[in-house]
Amino acid sequence: MISRLLVILLTLSIGMAARADLSIEITQGADDATPIAVVPFKGPELDENIGTIVGNDLERSGAFMPMALDKLPARPSFSGEVLYSDWKPSAVNYLVVGSVAQTASGDYTIQYELLSVSQGTRLLGESLTVPAARWRDAGHFISDRIFEKITGIKGAFSTHILYVNQYRGTNGKIRFRLELADADGHRPVGILDSPQPILSPAWSPDGKKIAYVSFESGKPAIYIQTISTKDRVKVADYSGLNGAPAFSPDGGRLALTLSRDGNPEIYIMDIALGTLTRVTHNYAIDTEPRWTPDGQSLIFTSDRGGSAQVYRINLASGDTTRLTFDGNFNARPDISPDGRYLAVVHRERGQQFQIAVQDLKTGVMTTLTDTPLDESPSFAPNGAMLTYATRKGNLGVLGIVSLDGRFKVRLPPREGEVREPAWSPFQQ
Repeated sequence: MISRLLVILLTLSIGMAARADLSIEITQGADDATPIAVVPFKGPELDENIGTIVGNDLERSGAFMPMALDKLPARPSFSGEVLYSDWKPSAVNYLVVGSVAQTASGDYTIQYELLSVSQGTRLLGESLTVPAARWRDAGHFISDRIFEKITGIKGAFSTHILYVNQYRGTNGKIRFRLELADADGHRPVGILDSPQPILSPAWSPDGKKIAYVSFESGKPAIYIQTISTKDRVKVADYSGLNGAPAFSPDGGRLALTLSRDGNPEIYIMDIALGTLTRVTHNYAIDTEPRWTPDGQSLIFTSDRGGSAQVYRINLASGDTTRLTFDGNFNARPDISPDGRYLAVVHRERGQQFQIAVQDLKTGVMTTLTDTPLDESPSFAPNGAMLTYATRKGNLGVLGIVSLDGRFKVRLPPREGEVREPAWSPFQQ
């Protein structure tokens, strides 16, 4: 039983990709998405119009349905040019207009306004100046501001997704690369390139560091790396398994899985001191720890009940509670930022691995995906969406799904395959 669980978990942990932007395919829309019109921003030509970035961001959230550009009744660039009578027949609730101008120093000044069509009022308007290289960041910032103004939920469009990819090098041999990209899949940046597998990337709570497992020395070891400098430190290189790192909410500790004592168990490492505290003591496999938002408990995967299920252990008392009961397999847990929802790789008997969410208040488990071999769910920092790894035919791709499962997006790479996504926290 133990060896079978390890094979399953390792299978769910290894995937493929090459370094390139991820494209976007909306595979399922939400019927009640709010209609909105985002007019292309007036100004100098950029690689992509900022209005297009904003419209795509809002649509990808599943909460909004942007009006097709060829259906726009007019193309104003500021509220003074808007005739609300032109827009009311289109049945859009909101209108976004804006413009871009380049300054003498080469920066861009971007102005935008959010308007309520039904009320005929201006809800939001700002002007921001950014360096020339940051215009895409400005688009995501505007999307965040609009999303929060309308929904009351903080937007997550300015965040990033970390993932592992596998590609063929110039010599034809397989290589692994750890990359991060914008939440829309653009601007991928390489973090680590290796001929050996890279697994289980995880973010520090301030978004400045990452932890991961690398096999570059011929066996698994855990590293912590600073994103801005690429400086890294090997923090766990014990005999046996070194896996599944997860930063504590305060960033000072790392939960991880070690088999240094002969059996896979959960440990906590004080990062500054390098000291270890063993958390679990069980004959079964205990792995894949994740911290609860209050830092007082860990959730983890264990087969102590006869199959892979998710448990919670209170760090002060050691009390352990089984959380999942639906299905014969629940693993790779992630917990929402508010602590209410548990995302897992879920399988009913005789079915494929899919992504499910369990409401920890009610215990209700809801399957969100219907594709086979889904894995590695990771919550957006606002808790409204999940990213996960899935397949499109024989190709490994990333997926995004809304918390209610009604909206789905696929992010296939333009070449290669991708796996192991981890959504960043809000940047501090």
